[in-house]
Amino acid sequence: MALRSTASVWGPVVQAFHWGMLLLLLTTIPIGYYMADLPLGPPKLKIYALHKSIGITLLALAAVRLLWRLGERRPAPSPMPGWQRVAAQTTHVLLYVLLFVVPLSGWLYNSAAGFPLQWFRLFNLPALTAANPALKVVAKQVHETGVAVLIALVVAHAVAALKHHFIDRDATLRSMLPLLRSRP
Repeated sequence: MALRSTASVWGPVVQAFHWGMLLLLLTTIPIGYYMADLPLGPPKLKIYALHKSIGITLLALAAVRLLWRLGERRPAPSPMPGWQRVAAQTTHVLLYVLLFVVPLSGWLYNSAAGFPLQWFRLFNLPALTAANPALKVVAKQVHETGVAVLIALVVAHAVAALKHHFIDRDATLRSMLPLLRSRP
């Protein structure tokens, strides 16, 4: 089985990045909203640690995914009006940007708050800055706003894929589904 994408379908590596990162996002975003309202104590600290570890994992995967994607062939896009192509390209660029901005702003927020950052209790990551109350406020706002925009873009991306599948009846969605091959 080839690992690379073809002219008609995304390869299994790209598909694994796509769906795996979506699962991690669908895990860590609800955890983030849930943990915010917990009272301070050991359960909250454990949930925060999990949220941060998943976020760092997403950051690392985003970097590897981008490197893989830069050398990857892209399947031919389905025919669509120019405005849809521009919207799709803009959405993809913004999704990649936010896959970096959201975890980096969370890491910066954590650092500016003066907390250590561990990855799944295996090792510590360096602080991005010394404790800084003013920077902490800005980083938190960037993180929270970035998450809200990321959610909106993921929903728009999913709706567009479903529109291509059910209304346009083209191969856009099938090209990213594991184990399914695109029909001409």
